[in-house]
Amino acid sequence: MTETYSKSRQQAEIAFGSIQTQFFAKNKAIEELDAVAQSREAKTIRLREARLARELNDMGTSALLAKRPKAR
Repeated sequence: MTETYSKSRQQAEIAFGSIQTQFFAKNKAIEELDAVAQSREAKTIRLREARLARELNDMGTSALLAKRPKAR
């Protein structure tokens, strides 16, 4: 059950297929960029949390050292 289309219909189908392929390619590129941005943002948050935890730990350590009695 193969249908034969007119030449103009065939050209229109080919043109539509080409545009549709470009559309999906653009969507895929946008999705990839969004994934990279989300990954970068998550890494930034992890690094910021690690830095803040390290700074708090350092502050606690220096506070303990300051409270320690001096040796005579």
